[in-house]
Amino acid sequence: MDIYTIIFLALAVFIFLRLRNVLGQRTGNERPPYDRAARNVVQGAQDNSVVPMPGSVIDQTPLAPTADVTPPTDRWKGLAESGTALAQGLDTIAAQDSSFDPRHFISGAKSAYEMIVLAFANGDRRSLKDLLSSEVFDSFDAVIKDREKQEHKTETRFVSIDKAELVGAEARDRAAQLTVRFVSQMISVTRDKAGTIVDGNPDKVADITDVWTFARDTTSRDPNWKLVGTGSAH
Repeated sequence: MDIYTIIFLALAVFIFLRLRNVLGQRTGNERPPYDRAARNVVQGAQDNSVVPMPGSVIDQTPLAPTADVTPPTDRWKGLAESGTALAQGLDTIAAQDSSFDPRHFISGAKSAYEMIVLAFANGDRRSLKDLLSSEVFDSFDAVIKDREKQEHKTETRFVSIDKAELVGAEARDRAAQLTVRFVSQMISVTRDKAGTIVDGNPDKVADITDVWTFARDTTSRDPNWKLVGTGSAH
């Protein structure tokens, strides 16, 4: 091998190494180059939803399928049968209040039910005032006053809340009303000043069914519902 051949080989190796440093090397796992706007459309076509990327604006028509759309017949599944007055009432409330979630409401109603029953038994007017409408509060307060006048004391303990189900829903003007049937087990006893039992049984678990109606102004920023009506089912 003469000197010229060696020089040309050295130059070829030098040029190859320079190109490799500038261009890099492919391993077979690289993503192909793409146009950002084009990829937005492709992504939407693949999963039937449009995923807006930073800097892009996408106009979604009402007919475009999205993952969050719930068929009308399944909207209140487990809560109300499609086409019933209850389902129609829930539809009306949801139309007035986009944040309305009946399942979340039921969870809160169960907590409120227990809080109200215990506050009433303990004569806790401050707690009751925050949870009841003025009319219901006046009714509860009258019973508490009568109990205090007779120097009676009521003790109530929840064993369980077995069921809380929606049985009514309606919206009138800005007011939404939801009626819930509660099925619970509790122990309740009322004693006089001397400790003698005048009502109830401290050793007996009673099955209780109450039907309560809650309401709130759907245009108000206050998300809380208040008890506006009570009743018992037999």
